Amino acid sequence: MSTLESDIEALWNRHETESLSAEVAGTEELATLDAFLDALEDGSVRAAHKRDGEWVANEWVKHGILLNFVCRAIDVQHSSAVDYHDVLGLRSTDDLPARGTRNTPDGTVIRRGAAIGSDAILMSPAFVNVGAHVGDGTLIDSCDTVGSCAQIGANVKLGANTLIGGVLEPVESAPVIVEDDVAVGAGCRITSGFVVGEGCVIGENTLLTPRIPVYDLVDEEIYYGRLPAERRAFTRFVESSVGEHDLFDGRAFKPAVVATDIEATTLSGTEREALLRS
Repeated sequence: MSTLESDIEALWNRHETESLSAEVAGTEELATLDAFLDALEDGSVRAAHKRDGEWVANEWVKHGILLNFVCRAIDVQHSSAVDYHDVLGLRSTDDLPARGTRNTPDGTVIRRGAAIGSDAILMSPAFVNVGAHVGDGTLIDSCDTVGSCAQIGANVKLGANTLIGGVLEPVESAPVIVEDDVAVGAGCRITSGFVVGEGCVIGENTLLTPRIPVYDLVDEEIYYGRLPAERRAFTRFVESSVGEHDLFDGRAFKPAVVATDIEATTLSGTEREALLRS
């Protein structure tokens, strides 16, 4: 266990046994939390990691994020000419230009404790929450939200108006994972700890959540909570177990996700998208 991890867990134990709060947290506690946020931003600490091919949530990291809301009082924060009220300020973006990362003005919000990779692009308005990790070469398009602790891989494209759910709103046991080289179509929603495998292409307006089955036509399996690597996925509606009902005539249907092999035409389209990032 690292020193930072042990320090965070010690603070968490105090919170649970002594009702640690902003009123009693002092400079030492806040210094530990600042060091924790710095480690999130530089990528040395992450909310989840891959072990033996499976993603594992780092519970102590979620504790550290929650402690920042427990131990900090709401204060006036400053962003350009706007004052707002929060317990966390925004992440400094001074390091981005030297690493080739761009963020457009008037609405790109990166909260303190978010990691942003090199050669990435963040289009306004977009929001990246505390604990999120955005990989190198990734495009966050207009009106995108990357929720708390979400892990977005390298060379990912999130289409406009995409929502990546977080672990704090509502509280979930594991963050959303989008692995490397994934293309997510406009208007998609990925929530509740769903894992998108490497190299997938997600059709527009697709909802990926563990409550909706993924009918994988490649493995001929039904998956919940994950999409295997190298799949093209899109929404279809399948017949529900609800049959004839007094409230309506005919059959009832429920949403599902269908996953197939990635076609060559789909791959060529995503390659053209890459030109926009250069």
